[in-house]
Amino acid sequence: MKSEFMLAITQLSAEKNLPKEVVLAAVESALVSAYRKENFAPNQNISVRIDPVTGAVKVWAEKTVVEQPSDLRREIAPAEAIKVKPDAQLDEVIMVEATPHNAGRIAAQTAKQVILQRLHEAEHSAIFEEYSNKEGDIVSGLVQRIEPRQIFVDLGRTEAILPAVEQVRTERYRVGQRLRLYLLEVAQTGKGPQVVVSRSHPDLLRRLFELEVPEVLNGVVEVKSIAREAGYRSKIAVVARHEGIDPVGCCVGLRGIRIQNIMKELNGEKLDVVVWSPSPQTFIANALSPAQVVSVALDEKEGIATVVVPDRQLSLAIGKEGQNARLAAKLTGWRIDIKSASAAETERLAKAEALPEEAEAELPVFEEPVLASVEAGAEPVLDTKLVPPEALLKSQANLEPPQLRFAEDVLKFAPTKVVAQSKRKKKNTRERGVDDGAKGRKRQQKPELLVEEEY
Repeated sequence: MKSEFMLAITQLSAEKNLPKEVVLAAVESALVSAYRKENFAPNQNISVRIDPVTGAVKVWAEKTVVEQPSDLRREIAPAEAIKVKPDAQLDEVIMVEATPHNAGRIAAQTAKQVILQRLHEAEHSAIFEEYSNKEGDIVSGLVQRIEPRQIFVDLGRTEAILPAVEQVRTERYRVGQRLRLYLLEVAQTGKGPQVVVSRSHPDLLRRLFELEVPEVLNGVVEVKSIAREAGYRSKIAVVARHEGIDPVGCCVGLRGIRIQNIMKELNGEKLDVVVWSPSPQTFIANALSPAQVVSVALDEKEGIATVVVPDRQLSLAIGKEGQNARLAAKLTGWRIDIKSASAAETERLAKAEALPEEAEAELPVFEEPVLASVEAGAEPVLDTKLVPPEALLKSQANLEPPQLRFAEDVLKFAPTKVVAQSKRKKKNTRERGVDDGAKGRKRQQKPELLVEEEY
């Protein structure tokens, strides 16, 4: 029959959700501290054992075998040592039972305080071990209280902290609300284990897919990368490990039931599931969906991908405030530069026109022949450099013809006889125009004034 002491220990282990052995070990450690303070030397090595069936407490103390013991707490006579250990020798250290008859009121109070402290430590250690094994997993809890910088969530055995940086901006939390959270970190502190959870971590999306999509959990469909802007939109790249399996169809589910459950858990956050590809060009084109891509050019040295899209889908590829392009860059790991088809064609033509000018600039320049320096008493010698005839002709015809824009410029450069003939023709034309009608006289009025100004 169990004693009241063992019944109390059993009830305590059930309340604290701790194994019975852990509670017994904590009580034994507490009794060691209490007995050492009252009945044994401060530095004496003692141990306490509790019978798990009857609840009997026995204390064992370490003593040294000596001829004439002076301190009975530390030393024992050979006759007494033989009763405990028949082959005991002098100066040998043996464990002797030294259970005190009455621990006393102070010892009982000390034992109570130490027992509670040990139980708290054991509970904290059990909680730390339990939740440290769940790091990177999903836990469920109720919002307990809300503070400006953090939210406390009750996980059952302990409280978790949801910091402001791990919250979703578009979500509104209330006390008593049940949430699924990503267990981010478990740290051991002086007040016990501290559990930090998150609602905005990208791996929360990965774990939700594992819960909702059996193919992802079994490894038939693998999640390669995730890009998330919590509360707004996320992109996830998946690939099938077996032929004949549609990875996007598995994640979406029949009539979209699987993806809708995940979106509901994330409070309506939009999800784009794309197919991962080992080819960077194909993967980048898939990541920019729903926009269509014309071509993808990669600069591996700079890590930049230049993407050309149709003019009508330029805004769709960039997304609202650049969200689609930003998520695609996070998903693929490339810096993406998006251009419309017309802009890309304009740049191509500009580069094609610039190529002939660069080719002309690279042609060799030939110098004109120059007489070598003549020393005193020596004959001048021509430079023996070979000069092409085209360069000689160009150097001789260095005078540019005059640029003519108006008829007056032609008259300036014309010979004197030609100018005189042209003036005579104008005079004859004016005389013939006098006999015409009124309309002809008006038409010839302005040339007469010009002629007078010339004369």
